[in-house]
Amino acid sequence: MNFEEAHEAWIRHHVGKRTGERKARLERGHGHGEALFLRNVWWPLRGSLEHVHPEYEVLDWRGRSYFADLAWLPGPIKLLFEIKGFAAHVRDMDRVKFCNELNRETFLHAMGYRVISFAYDDVEQRPDVCVALLRMVLSRYQPHPSPVSRSLLAEKEIVRFAIRNVRPIRPKDVERHFEIDHRTAVHMLQQLCAKGWLQPALSGDGSDSRSDGGAGPVRDRGKRIVKYELVRDVMDLVE
Repeated sequence: MNFEEAHEAWIRHHVGKRTGERKARLERGHGHGEALFLRNVWWPLRGSLEHVHPEYEVLDWRGRSYFADLAWLPGPIKLLFEIKGFAAHVRDMDRVKFCNELNRETFLHAMGYRVISFAYDDVEQRPDVCVALLRMVLSRYQPHPSPVSRSLLAEKEIVRFAIRNVRPIRPKDVERHFEIDHRTAVHMLQQLCAKGWLQPALSGDGSDSRSDGGAGPVRDRGKRIVKYELVRDVMDLVE
């Protein structure tokens, strides 16, 4: 079954289960942006619309109905997805609505929901970015389909740590994060460089090359590796 057939059957199924305003909301609310997200981002990653709900109703802290564009509800996991167009979002937003939106997201988080927002422009023009980000999100909620070695898990955790850290990371940072010795930290960083996940950042004049300070192998005359930084497009590596 291709996406168009699956999407049509999926919509019919959910429309058939609803009545009144909830049915009307689905018929008028599930628009181009939501369908485009499912076609360009969700379907290439998941290949199924199972556990996905369109125009999903949740009560906010005031007891008012809020309809998320899409919800993914496989068991205890509760993810809500919003596809936001820049023009409409900015045009329709004022200070009160802005405050209410932030309060609603905080309340939903307290109720066990996670709200994930995607820009319509990215969904339409850069879906690969959305797929990579969504893969990272979903990977936190699903077990790996096959056994994973401890070393691979550690390497992926270093990449996640580097993403959160923003700046280049040092062997000392990895030592503290994993509570391991210096030699092991350096070895792990060098392995990630060999795989193309990280790249060394050269620093200092290092004219005295008798020792690299344990930060890694000396590279280029007069320079040494003291930090490591992420390579581009590294997000696909932490699925």
